[in-house]
Amino acid sequence: MDRIRKALDVARLERDSLEPALLFDRAPVRDTAPEPPHAAAPASIVYSRSRTFTPQPAELERNRIMNPDSSDRAAAAYRMLRTQVLQRMDANAWRSLAVLSPGPHEGKTTTAINLSVSLAADRLHTVLLVDFDLKRPTLAARLGLAPEFGVDDVFAGRAYLEDCLYHPEGFDRLLVLPARAAVGNSSEVLSGPRSRELVADLRARYPERVIIFDLPPVLNADDALSFAPLIDCGLVVAAEGRTKRNDLLRTVELLSKIPLVGTVLNRAANAPAGY
Repeated sequence: MDRIRKALDVARLERDSLEPALLFDRAPVRDTAPEPPHAAAPASIVYSRSRTFTPQPAELERNRIMNPDSSDRAAAAYRMLRTQVLQRMDANAWRSLAVLSPGPHEGKTTTAINLSVSLAADRLHTVLLVDFDLKRPTLAARLGLAPEFGVDDVFAGRAYLEDCLYHPEGFDRLLVLPARAAVGNSSEVLSGPRSRELVADLRARYPERVIIFDLPPVLNADDALSFAPLIDCGLVVAAEGRTKRNDLLRTVELLSKIPLVGTVLNRAANAPAGY
């Protein structure tokens, strides 16, 4: 298969002006696609064990995190992304997706959060957003969360999974599993038995949920490639004016064994500021 149209034909990154772009290639589909689940998620969920926190609107705006009820162009772009991602995942009965990028500061964490918010807002899915960027975890800070425990504590045996799940108030059907601090030997941790047990637990515990993993940049460390066998599919984020042609091509090449549902072009020139 021509991997993501030879990395989006790469020329898309070099155009002078672009609309907010959600650029997709055809993901492989099973010969007999299973029927997607038809039972809607409950309209309202009471989180009895997960901890609830209240994100501050000013903090979210500063970090370019969208409001679930927003109707601006960025929110519309994420809704389009949500729909296309779900169609490809449902066609293959996939429930776990890794958000990836070639390098740092290309918008993968922002994309992972906003995609999760949009997925949870459609009322047909619940979402678990997991910070597996154990080199540089920033997901909690982006949401204004100071967690008492995180996934790094689970790996170290200092906490149970139930202690580390957080629900942002106002974001129905969304749970967050943050990381509090960087982890040494993170690639070994992500490919090791504790990680496999945790992912298996998440899949079994929340079979109806979409699980979104935020992973470290592909070209900066081997973490993403080490963890890749444990996820169903990936989404690659590239940034106009920052992502280099060869880096994008190399990233797609390294991810050749992972089904890619598509590629997001972030920070397009004609998009609203910051997107």
